[in-house]
Parts: sequence; structure tokens; C-alpha cells
Amino acid sequence: MWKLPHAQHYNSNESGLWFQFSMRNPKVMVLSVALPLPPPEAILYDGLPLGAIEAIKAAYGPVVQILDPPKDGFDLTMKINLTKLPLDEEQRNTILTQIASIREVVLGAPLKLLLKHLASKTVAPNVNNLVALVHRPNESFFLAPQADKVTIVYPMRFQDSIDIVLATSFLQEFVEARRTAALNNVPSCMWSPVPPLELKGVSADALNANAGFVTFVVYPRHVEGKKLDRTVWNLLTFHAYVSYHVKCSEGFMHTRMRRRVESLIQALDRAKSDAEKLKKLVHGGSFKRLSLKNEGDSRF
Repeated sequence: MWKLPHAQHYNSNESGLWFQFSMRNPKVMVLSVALPLPPPEAILYDGLPLGAIEAIKAAYGPVVQILDPPKDGFDLTMKINLTKLPLDEEQRNTILTQIASIREVVLGAPLKLLLKHLASKTVAPNVNNLVALVHRPNESFFLAPQADKVTIVYPMRFQDSIDIVLATSFLQEFVEARRTAALNNVPSCMWSPVPPLELKGVSADALNANAGFVTFVVYPRHVEGKKLDRTVWNLLTFHAYVSYHVKCSEGFMHTRMRRRVESLIQALDRAKSDAEKLKKLVHGGSFKRLSLKNEGDSRF
């Protein structure tokens, strides 16, 4: 059995993947997935999010077989038979891309299930009025499903104090940009420093957000046909999207600061060089002192 060099066991606070290959059968590999530690408000079914098994079967078909129980320290273990990949190159690449995105397929299963019911203007059966979905260790975002809309609320949390300030400013500008005429057809977006009414009754720990709360309202027109997968992906990765832009903004400001400091140093160096030249002209030159006699002689 051969294992990837970076493979390792993950503790309950981490998420990651574990690949295993057999030299005797290189066309079959075993993939184990460790999901982020769910917060208390998140509801799991046999250790997996709602609809995860159905989402895996729909995404991979006969290529993947779920092994029960999973390997120790992991939430899901699958056997992937590469000989069953489609012959069509485009379809094969699509499935391979989905295998690489297995974490998003599993974590996004409840979101996709609820939005699929929204497309048909129904509410998924046996679902609470407020659903908590895990997307980061001990962190969740919330869905309030209704027949005509689904409200998604993100408590935004950041560890670094600079990230908190940048994220708050970014989210406020993000909401303002949504109000432009060119974005009238996208889901409505709101930001608030306090929890919205949809989160009434949620525990205080789940509402511990230092960068405010972002709310999206998704309607059936946003999840019609091929729009469903794109909407699910955008909502599932929203926090990562904000984090990416926060880090880019921080890096841009650091670059501007460094360039400004370099220009100031160059200005100081030029000023120092000019001062040294002037000093040499004043103190380094030789002057001949003329007497009155010499001065008189010089007139003739």
C-alpha cells in the first residue's frame, strides 16, 4: 500500500484528506475525508451533513463506493474505481474535478438540498425553520428556508484585529455595490453589526461575530437550472471569498507602505548627497586673500 507523502492523521479539530493507493491495483484508490469540527448547533446524520450520501451518489455515480465504517479519525471513506470513469474526456474531467472538491460536495449537500426545493417553491420535509451548516471548525452559517425564498446569514469572524477592520469595511462596501443597477438580478445582500431577526433564539456562542452579520436572500430565479450549482458554490465559499480579499487588501497596503518608505529614503539620500556637495564647496575650496596694495596694483 502506497500513501501520499503529505497524508497524515487529523485530529477532531482539523479537516483534511487521506489518499491510499495499492501497487497491485493502481486503478483503485481509497479517499478518506475529515470534516471541520461541527459546532453544537449543527445537526449531523451519522456524522455527515444532511443529504451528503445522496449528493455523493449523484455526483460520482458508480465511480465511488462509500465504505462503512470510515477509517479512524475520519468522517467519510470512499473507494474510487478509476476504471469506471466515463470515456468522454469532458465528463471524465468533470468527475475528477468533483472528486477534488469532495469537501465542498459533502459540506454543501444540505445547502443544495434546500435550494433545490426552493427551485420548485417547496420546503424540504423534516427540516427546521432555521438550519445551521458547518463550514469552518466550530463555526456555522444559518439558513431559514421558506417556499418562496431562503435567507442565509453568515456571522463573520476573524482572528486578527487588522482583518476585522478590513473585513468590516469590505462588507459594507460589498453591500453598497449590490445596490448598483447592473446587479439588480443578484440576491439581495445586507450587513448589520447585530444579529438579524432570523437568528432569534440562537445561542450566544454561535452569534459571537466580530465583523458583523451578512444576510443573503435567495429566490427561485437564482437557483433555476444550471444556476443552482453556481449559487451553492458561491454561498458555501463566501467566507473564503471575503478572507481572500481581506488578505489581498492587507498585502496591497503593505506594498504601498513599503514603496512610500523607499521613496522617502531615496529623497533623504538625495538631500544628504546635496548637503555633502555644498559642504565641500564651502569648506574644501581655496581662497587667496588680497591686501590693499595688491588691490591697488590690480587696477593698473
